[in-house]
Amino acid sequence: MAMTASSGVAQGAGSSPAAGQAERSPFIRTAELLAPYQPGKPLITLSLGEPQHPVPDFVGPVLARHIADFGRYPIAKGIEPFRQAVAGWLSRRFDLPRPMDPDSEIIVLNGSREGLFFAAITAARYVGPRKGKPAILMPNPFYPAYGAGARAAGCELIYLPTTLANGFLPDLDALDEATLARTVAMFIASPANPQGSVASHEYFTRLKQLADRYGFMILSDECYSEIYTRQAPGSMLECAGPDFTNVVAFQSLSKRSNLPGMRVGFAAGDRKFLAAFHELRNVAAPQVPVPLQQVAVAAYNDEAHVEENRRLYRIKFDLADQILGSRYGYVRPAGGFCVWLDVSDRGGDEAAAVRLYRDAGVRVIPGTYLSRPQNDGFNPGAGYIRLALVSDSESTAEALHRLVETLD
Repeated sequence: MAMTASSGVAQGAGSSPAAGQAERSPFIRTAELLAPYQPGKPLITLSLGEPQHPVPDFVGPVLARHIADFGRYPIAKGIEPFRQAVAGWLSRRFDLPRPMDPDSEIIVLNGSREGLFFAAITAARYVGPRKGKPAILMPNPFYPAYGAGARAAGCELIYLPTTLANGFLPDLDALDEATLARTVAMFIASPANPQGSVASHEYFTRLKQLADRYGFMILSDECYSEIYTRQAPGSMLECAGPDFTNVVAFQSLSKRSNLPGMRVGFAAGDRKFLAAFHELRNVAAPQVPVPLQQVAVAAYNDEAHVEENRRLYRIKFDLADQILGSRYGYVRPAGGFCVWLDVSDRGGDEAAAVRLYRDAGVRVIPGTYLSRPQNDGFNPGAGYIRLALVSDSESTAEALHRLVETLD
């Protein structure tokens, strides 16, 4: 049965105190939750998805060679070598309908987060008139930048629950005609944050059909695509058709190349949308320094450091398999570096987060803070905690052992 606003698809938060609390940073909320306590053991932080593996060896030498370029204002679309390197990487990595045009179908980003934010604003301006109040759809739980962008765009936020029952991906068949007719964009994340689910080719194809039929943009967050332990995830671009119409994919070097502090990524896809995106970014978005783009050129032309990065994550997921077993509903995720654990029978996510911090010195993030209640009151993140396996393998093993000892 089609799901409408009244039957479970949650609309945007209102002005109540509870709604205002929900829109705050999940990391600030976690800090406030844990503020009254001291960690019971030396602290191991698994709450923040900040990669801790070594920075690739080529970064320093490339920066040194291009240090003088810090004296130039960067152009908003990105230098040509960067766009060429991205186009080449996309063609090698994915089965695209055709090679992408680096001049019109790729644009540099100051990390994927700001790109996702500005893309929501662009979509609200770019997409034609809607039948009703313009809406932006997003998975629930979701990356906070999606919600911030939708609110800044003046659109209604519609949260699509992602649960074990639907494979932790939005149920496309649950969307009704009235909702789709007023949609300006849909955010999709594959691999998903926090559950690590990966959309299939069939799923992407179905989503593309809906976007073309109803005339909305697909904003595909693929920043975890290079972290996996089995099959490499696909891209929404593979199913976007020869002109990539209504599709833009977002990538970042933060996870792929272990460079979260460098803040370099890209958007690629629909050239007409990217032209409007570039126009807005040219006056409002942060520019990317040229030396950092040169590092990105080296990064997108090298896979050895990416393979090493995957190897280190594979070791940690092997540890999680051994230590967690089937506890807390643990299943090794298809992609990404997060673990999504069901602690609903351990007092719930907030209580478990407090216990782990206070008694075990392990910092995690409550799932409630990463999601929003649906109209029926159900919060798909409630009862879960998210762990980011970003520390070294020894710290990860210690944290997982402490977690089991404390929660069991």
